Amino acid sequence: MAKNKAIFFCKECGFESSKWLGQCPGCKVWDSFVEEPTAAKTKSVLSNNGKKGLKKDPEPLSKVLTSQDERIKTGIHELDRVLGGGIVVGGLVLVGGDPGIGKSTLLLQMCRQLTGQNEKVLYISGEESLKQLKMRADRLGDFAGELMALCETDLDLVEETITQMQPSVVIIDSIQTMYREDISSAPGSVSQVRETTSVLMRLAKSLSVSIFIVGHVTKEGMVAGPRVLEHMVDTVLYFEGDGSASYRILRAVKNRFGSTNEIGVFEMKGSGLVEVANPSEYMLKGKPVDEAGSVVSCSIEGTRPILVEIQALICRTNFNMPRRTAAGIDYNRVNLLMAVVEKRLGISLGECDAYINVAGGIRINEPALDLALIAAIISSYRNACFDSNMILFGEVGLTGEVRAVNMIEQRVMEASKMGYKECILPDANMNSFGKQSGMDMKLIGIKNIRELLNYM
Repeated sequence: MAKNKAIFFCKECGFESSKWLGQCPGCKVWDSFVEEPTAAKTKSVLSNNGKKGLKKDPEPLSKVLTSQDERIKTGIHELDRVLGGGIVVGGLVLVGGDPGIGKSTLLLQMCRQLTGQNEKVLYISGEESLKQLKMRADRLGDFAGELMALCETDLDLVEETITQMQPSVVIIDSIQTMYREDISSAPGSVSQVRETTSVLMRLAKSLSVSIFIVGHVTKEGMVAGPRVLEHMVDTVLYFEGDGSASYRILRAVKNRFGSTNEIGVFEMKGSGLVEVANPSEYMLKGKPVDEAGSVVSCSIEGTRPILVEIQALICRTNFNMPRRTAAGIDYNRVNLLMAVVEKRLGISLGECDAYINVAGGIRINEPALDLALIAAIISSYRNACFDSNMILFGEVGLTGEVRAVNMIEQRVMEASKMGYKECILPDANMNSFGKQSGMDMKLIGIKNIRELLNYM
């Protein structure tokens, strides 16, 4: 008879050890090992085809037939954009986010659209009863098709239901509530999450079922459970946003079938999530006019240009150590650019507090916003504003030079569409920009940040 034994797992990468270790040899994280009992495994296991002991011969990759139409459109354009064009048949997608951010609401709205397309959808909830699920569904509106729902946390019963029904799309809400009886650890533990994900991955590949699993996040913003969970799935989506604001941003941090640079923008309303077709207009809503320290720039998220407002507040400090605060932009990048301003423009910021903010709550890490950030700092320091019809973008180097950025035409076209009349951009991009008839936009190319002082 097989004996049960205790094994230590790393919560970050899933590394196994027979004894507790202070530092994980795999991911080098300290104090990440947890002890969990596990049963001895039998030799007979299921393969990806769902059958025991069946050997499959290797096949030439050139003879494997694929189709570009092997995607299911969700009917939600922002979600399709982040997924890379739709749901991949047989894909396993992990959706994470803070509590109450709208993960279940988004997936339920996706089910509403899919049932209207005569797709067979199964919603498995381990956190709500059928009546509670019905109440949320009624808030979203009428369902054109029939959504099949099941409230169950036993993984064996869930596996049996999916195998018998064979739906097109399955929603698991959430992965931390699923458990298997032959594993003695509690639901949500490392062993349970790994086993549940492994079973769901095998079902998705063998039955060609697209499975979405909802994952809870920790206080650090990462999906709870072992980090190996994110390695096993095909796509990892994070739903971001401030709980006190109405905007929501869906971002892909891993996607085997598409780009990880695309984002989807939603607005939370009483009837559910509403797509934001024009994020630039949404992000600039309420922007002040002719105020010092406020500058508009254009960022590229995937293939989408988005206008954002960069705000800076520079004021004298009353303490020996000046304070630096950055919201929505990299803190170290802010310190670097402030050093460039001090050195190249002779502006003393060592006696000033600096507060930098990207309005709208979006987080931007693109170097093309360097020029706008420096312009906002200079504007606030001198209490002088730039023209409200002017937009700036460009990367800034340590010597103060303004370097070229990519997708220049898309940025200028987006600014022109939003009504801006002047654009300060890197001089290196002036030759590569094609002249387009009918564009009412004055282009100003600069080579160094010293030239910014002429346009204040």
